[in-house]
Amino acid sequence: MPRVLITGASGMIGRALVRVLAARQTHEIVATDLVPASDLPAGIPFERLDVTGTDAATVVARHRPDVIVHLASIVTPARGMPRDTAYAVDVTGSRNVLQAALENGVRRLVVTSSGAAYGYHADNPVPLCESDPLRGNSAFPYAYHKRLVEQMLAQARTEAPELEQVVLRVGTVLGADTDNQITALFRKPRLLAIRGSDSPFVFIWTEDLAHILERAATGGPAGIFNVAGDGVMGISDLAKVLGKPVLCLPAAVLRAVLAIAHPLGLSGYGPEQVRFLQYRPVLANAALKADFGYIPQKSSREVFELWRQAAGL
Repeated sequence: MPRVLITGASGMIGRALVRVLAARQTHEIVATDLVPASDLPAGIPFERLDVTGTDAATVVARHRPDVIVHLASIVTPARGMPRDTAYAVDVTGSRNVLQAALENGVRRLVVTSSGAAYGYHADNPVPLCESDPLRGNSAFPYAYHKRLVEQMLAQARTEAPELEQVVLRVGTVLGADTDNQITALFRKPRLLAIRGSDSPFVFIWTEDLAHILERAATGGPAGIFNVAGDGVMGISDLAKVLGKPVLCLPAAVLRAVLAIAHPLGLSGYGPEQVRFLQYRPVLANAALKADFGYIPQKSSREVFELWRQAAGL
């Protein structure tokens, strides 16, 4: 059977993908990460792989996969994590995995990028299409790193076209058990809004993303695709569903408050985070449905309702 090697297999998305592929029973699976997931399905081999070093070259050479699904990334840095550490995982790690794929005759590389790669800009088109420029802001490490990784992949498509690529620019991933810096915003007594901006969110269900990755790894078309459920939810929509009030502040006021609070350790967010709320990318999913051939099972609103009920809010 064709062999699929997954980096970051112990993360939320990696575990979901392993379950979907294991149920399919048409591909051999090699799960890799720093530590194995406690719920790894029986019979799935696990290899320790630190993408920041030489592990990728060694492990890929040993298993000779047909497809690599590269999920390893720092989405939510731990408090105090140096930016260099996130860069080592996101950018250097992706370079190591790409090089290992090229050196070992891997047929296809599937990479989870992010809608954040478009950047947080006032003049972003609404919605953003795959042909729009990537302008991930340097002030946001995750957005900037995904932009750099995509530039690396674009160069590889020119220099090594024999390696098929599927690049998925993913919106905000949400499932019943999601708990991260985004969902922390929704748990607060009041939702924060920026005056003059609706702070739009596009969600994709964890299970939808797992099935999209499965299709990308097992025969879907190569290419670049935005990944988001139908519809958009602004802060006012989220607040209404949660039954919570909204604190609406001018952007200048919030920047000034965070500029004081962050250095004092009173907030985990700096003033640059205002742009994160003001100019969130809204992703068009027409190519995902028409060209990639996958229609998300849940809309943004349905995914959020699933999470809300599971969170007991």
